[in-house]
Amino acid sequence: MKCHEIDYQIFGNDMQTVEVELDPGETVIAEAGAMNWMEDGISFEAKMGDGSEPGKGFMGKLFDAGKRAVTGESMFITHFTNQVQGKKRVAFSAPYPGKIIPVDMGKAGGELICQKDAFLCAALGTRISIAFNKKLGAGFFGGEGFILQRIQGDGMAFVHAGGAIVKKQLNNETIRVDTGCIVGFTPGIDYDIQRAGSLKSMFFGGEGLFLATLSGSGTVFLQSLPFSRLADRIIAHAPSVGGSDKGEGSLLGGIGRMLDGD
Repeated sequence: MKCHEIDYQIFGNDMQTVEVELDPGETVIAEAGAMNWMEDGISFEAKMGDGSEPGKGFMGKLFDAGKRAVTGESMFITHFTNQVQGKKRVAFSAPYPGKIIPVDMGKAGGELICQKDAFLCAALGTRISIAFNKKLGAGFFGGEGFILQRIQGDGMAFVHAGGAIVKKQLNNETIRVDTGCIVGFTPGIDYDIQRAGSLKSMFFGGEGLFLATLSGSGTVFLQSLPFSRLADRIIAHAPSVGGSDKGEGSLLGGIGRMLDGD
């Protein structure tokens, strides 16, 4: 199925939103809960399939939904369609700070392999599935496990990542990356895991036990702030539960208790 041709505009710097413009009858698909706003005249419906195979039966759609559930995503994909005459717009964003990467799938070789929570939205006709990593090392120690997302199509797709985004073009080259910093890569890139130097460096270097190795020819998208790293820092600095002086955060919590007369 040929993808719908959609126009778009990205707003913001560190907490971005993509606004998609739909012609009459055009549809964009998105992760459940990603929508920010939409203009009157756009209808939306949660479906088990991505709509790339209109003739697929109920069991096939149920199987696809089950595979999405394995990745931790919602079993449903929301379809937004312009039902009226004239152009209408709908906007989407991710739940944490970062950048939105627009990918012209036709120019990217028709496929993008990315981390399992990277997909944000895409033109109808784009196929969203899972990709099993066949290498045991990459599966056990690659941060993303055996399962990655595979995005296929010839239209526009949008993925989200944390922090700053770096696009690297490899030409028969190799780059070693922290496993959490990989956003996605195009066909022609081989993904593997290697030990991070000596045993001393592995345990005391602070860079983790393993690094990802990306080699070949193609495009690699990297992120400066994986959500897991951000979450670890927040948890490490969060006040513990149960202490009398630990609650809403030391400063604001103290001010709040003063105002309450405590």
